[in-house]
Amino acid sequence: MKKEFVTKFFTLAVFLCAGATNALAAERIPMIDAHSQIDHLVRLEAVIPLMDRANIKRVILSTRGKRELQDIVRLARENPGRVTASLRLKGKDYEKNSPRYREELEKNLQNPAFGAMAEALVWHAQKGSKAGEVSLDLSSPQVMAAFNAARKKSWPFVVHIEFASAGKRYATYMKSLESFLQTYPDHPIAMIHMGQLTHGEVSRLIGQHKNIFFLTSHANPIAVDKSGQPWIDLFAGSKFKPEWKQIMISNPDRFILAFDNVWAEHWGDFYLQQSQLWQTALAELPPEVAHAIAHRNAERLWKLPAIGN
Repeated sequence: MKKEFVTKFFTLAVFLCAGATNALAAERIPMIDAHSQIDHLVRLEAVIPLMDRANIKRVILSTRGKRELQDIVRLARENPGRVTASLRLKGKDYEKNSPRYREELEKNLQNPAFGAMAEALVWHAQKGSKAGEVSLDLSSPQVMAAFNAARKKSWPFVVHIEFASAGKRYATYMKSLESFLQTYPDHPIAMIHMGQLTHGEVSRLIGQHKNIFFLTSHANPIAVDKSGQPWIDLFAGSKFKPEWKQIMISNPDRFILAFDNVWAEHWGDFYLQQSQLWQTALAELPPEVAHAIAHRNAERLWKLPAIGN
């Protein structure tokens, strides 16, 4: 009960902090959600109105569950300035490297409607009864098939490794990630959820590898409190923690705003609360840094039309 009260109080505080002074500045920063998902429990008709309320100008969107990829293709065609269809990888066929996975991958690559590829699960810890464990290597054939496809299309390769929950495999995954970065130095590798990595590790990787990028999904107190997972929290209240603020200012081209909506409940107040928090915090950064993180890096890496300053 106490934790629930604190969470609700914090959420209210975020909205109050986004008062007249910061709100106007934040509203001038258009935002791109560079990775989200949607299932059959969310009405497609609700996506654009919710994005409008959240000041999200574009979303790179894929599917999960029973939602068909063609639904996203249709949504993108109907809203070409707002939605980029992202090719889905996750699922049992991907995990088993089944022939169907390869067939679907090849078929979808021929469809010009897709402008991105969704995350490639490498290490994904069990999430209660909702999402099972996935344990692969970066060199696994299904992961390499996805990477080669992304490289062929010149799409950033989004990697899902939860380092904070990797336990004894942490060192093994880090070694394989760095080897991968060194083997393909000219291809952008984007770590979803900040890779669940500490500030020190993120700083070290950025310093040593020019092709690593970090998606900010779930890296905030609203997501952390709701999920109970060891996501990295970039925030202290409604502002960035000093160490994270400094690394963003020093490396503005390496961080990409993303929310990664997964479940139906994410497509509602949860989205609005996080977007408001980000608007408030971005307003505290130098304008060039804020715009880079909020939308320009996504525009550059996924070759999207520019949406703002």
